[in-house]
Formats: sequence, structure tokens, C-alpha cells
Amino acid sequence: MTVYDHKPSVGRKFLLAGRGGLNLTHGEPVAEFLKKYGAAEPLLARALALFSPDDMRAWCHDLGIKTFVGTSGRIYPECMKTTPVLRAWLKKLDRLGVKFMPRHRWTGWDGDALTFETPDGATTVKPDATLIALGGASWPHLGSDGHWTEIFRAQDIALAPLRPANCGFTVAWSDTFRTRHAGEPLKPVTLTFAGRSQRGEIMITDTGVEGSLIYAFGAALRDAVDANGKADIALDLRPDRTEDELLERLAAPRGRQSLSNHLRKAGGLSPLAASLLREGARDLSSDPAVLAARIKAMPLTLTATGPIARAISTAGGVRLDVLTDDLMLKARPGVFVAGEMLDWEAPTGGYLLQGCFATATLAAEGIKARLGR
Repeated sequence: MTVYDHKPSVGRKFLLAGRGGLNLTHGEPVAEFLKKYGAAEPLLARALALFSPDDMRAWCHDLGIKTFVGTSGRIYPECMKTTPVLRAWLKKLDRLGVKFMPRHRWTGWDGDALTFETPDGATTVKPDATLIALGGASWPHLGSDGHWTEIFRAQDIALAPLRPANCGFTVAWSDTFRTRHAGEPLKPVTLTFAGRSQRGEIMITDTGVEGSLIYAFGAALRDAVDANGKADIALDLRPDRTEDELLERLAAPRGRQSLSNHLRKAGGLSPLAASLLREGARDLSSDPAVLAARIKAMPLTLTATGPIARAISTAGGVRLDVLTDDLMLKARPGVFVAGEMLDWEAPTGGYLLQGCFATATLAAEGIKARLGR
């Protein structure tokens, strides 16, 4: 087996995935796990039947690295870092006889042969079977630049357009708010959109919002922005207090306190939450009932998605109807596709890596069956 990679070294995006702690998978029941994949649930059900979250942990343990379940249900290696995992993985692959060919950029097919550009010029390879796993189009400098879409389209292989997933969204902050609060986390907060609510954390950025809670709603928010030019969300800035409790506290005399101090002391808002409340209404009423209602459902308008190059992952890719059940291209027998090239998406939380590993396993089983091994 030979792995061709157009970068000088392998696993560059894998390393990025663990920059803040390598979230391998999630410990929730598989039935709940699969719901995170939306319309692609049938595909992922087949894939996870072959490589489940338990298999992911066993794989990591086999590399000599123990795992643990965090308080949120997310599963990490005990070392938390990606480098030791990748190093152990590459050592195992070397023992298994896997060869790596760096600086080979795939440029398409010449008949049944694969063509590559290398520092030494063009070359061709005619394998018994091929697994293509070139990623989506996010973080292109790490390798997943989406160049393969042009090759596939030239072969009339149907694709769903690549779109940003697990990305930030633009908000029209004032200069004052942006200067004071970019880079700060807003927590705890409950986000409500399209009748669904979830509690978590949002990161304020220079251009808008991002973070795990935003990513959890990412597909629906992106679709709303694409369809309507905006997505209107509501934030509960004090999820641990009822509106009546807030009203009682805010109705207390504030004396000479400024409204901002009153919001922080009586309302229990953080400085960021208090600023955000005022950001959403420049002429904010001091009426306790109005304040309490706004704290529990502060409107915020998202006007655009962040750029695909900066997204954590991408949606879209090779349409599932042009593939066999084991992920072989119907138009090219012997060529299989896996990972983020496929038309599926999922929020962060371990679902992305699990999906990539599981679809690769599904494709590998297809390759084994085709080769009679």
C-alpha cells in the first residue's frame, strides 16, 4: 500500500484538529450520535457499524495511548495532543509496510492510471484499487484545497457545492464593542433558532461570532443566511434565572448606579453580556420588565458565513448517489472516496474525525472485497 500526499509531510490537518485538544469522538449512544449527521445518517450508520466510537478508542489504545471521556461526553487521548498520536500511528503503518510518497499532487486520470505532479515532473501510477481522501476546501494551506472538484467535474462526477461548515458568522458590531470584546467568550448562554434551543459558549470575534454553540446550529444558520441573507437568533444571557426572577432583581432601586452597573449587580450579567445587551439596542430602556425580557431573549442578526478557507470543515462534496454502498465511484470501478470529500457534514464534538475514520473503514472494506482479500 502506498499513500500519496502533495504536501512534504502527512497529517497536517490532523495536527490542526488537535490544536486545542484532540477530540477523537463522542461517548453518547450511537442512536443520538448518528442524528448529528442529518441527511447523511444512513451513510454514517453503515460506516459506524464497521468503525464505532468504541473502535476509535480501541484504535488509539492499540497505539499505546489511553483515552478518557470529558465532562461533556467528548473523548480525548490522555495526552490531549495530536503529535504523539500521529507519531505512534505512522510508526505502526511503517511496521505494516505502508509507503509514503510526499510532494505528489494528484492531477487526474490517464485512462485507468493516476497522474501526479512532483518536483521531478509528471508521473503516473496504475494501482489495483484507489482510495481518494483529499478533504474539503478549508485550511487549504494544510492540503485540503478542493482542487479535486475540477477533476471530478471534468469526469462528469456529480458534486454538491462545497460550503463552509463549523464556521463563524458575521455580525455588524459597533467599533466600540468590537474593540472592547473581540476574543472574549460569552458563557453560559442559551441560543434559540428555528424552535430549537441549546446551551453552551459563544466566542466573540472581530467580525462576529463563532464557537461550539454556533457550530451546533451551523448548518441551519448557514442555510438561513443563504436563503434569506440573514439568520435571526435569540440569546438567553442568564439561562440559570427565570424572567420573573430577573424582573424582581432589576426592579430593585438602583440609586445612583449606572444602568450598566445595575445590569451587572442586580441582573448578574458579565461585563460582556451587559455590553452585548446594549449593543443590540442603542437606546436600551431602563424599564425592568423590558430589560428582563431582553436578557432572556436578546435578538442577534447574523448576516454572512465566514470564508470557507477558515472554516473548520466543509459541507458538500461527492454526491452519495454516484457511489456504491461501499463508497466506490460507479463511473470508475476500483476508485473509492472517503472522508470530507463526501457530501456530509457534522458539528464539532468528535463527530468529524469519527465520520472520516468510519467512512475510510467502509471504503477499505469495499477495496478488500474487490481485491478478494
